Amino acid sequence: MLVSKDEKVHIITRRLFDGDMRRHFVGVVEEVTDEAIRVKGYAYIYDQTSGEFARRKNKRTRIFGLTDSGLIVNVIPQTVDLDDLRYVTDESGNRIIIDGHGFEMNISEFGALR
Repeated sequence: MLVSKDEKVHIITRRLFDGDMRRHFVGVVEEVTDEAIRVKGYAYIYDQTSGEFARRKNKRTRIFGLTDSGLIVNVIPQTVDLDDLRYVTDESGNRIIIDGHGFEMNISEFGALR
């Protein structure tokens, strides 16, 4: 199995069309099967007005199909505190998630403004 119980993941749902909502999810894997993972964490939705990702207030549990080609699953270090994660844009326009304690991951393939 490529994803294990208790791993922390950052999941991007690919947009199929320009107008599709940008959705990300960060959480801890609670259960794993060959076809799906159950993850508890936070949903992030892109706010077009502010140009930023906004985290939903409450934690939620979601199930993601591992055979879904519309998902990008990044494993993040166990040391990362999910409550401290936030999105920033660097000087080159790349979208990065950071925790303020040394972790950072560039999640922008083409730059934040694209």
